[in-house]
Amino acid sequence: MSTTEQKQQTLTPAEIPFTNVVLAMNRYVTDTGKILPRKYTHLTAKHQRAITKTIKHSRNMLLAQ
Repeated sequence: MSTTEQKQQTLTPAEIPFTNVVLAMNRYVTDTGKILPRKYTHLTAKHQRAITKTIKHSRNMLLAQ
């Protein structure tokens, strides 16, 4: 692999930007808008807190319903 090629990596929950609502909403929120618990998302506590903060931040910015 040359230096110009980059691997496609999925973002960790802590790296998901709050402005990209689609990434945060698809996996971690129900259809009614509730944040899924760790039991269903299979995230660590640290990542779950990051996702929760990201979702709430996007809601406050009126990016998500």
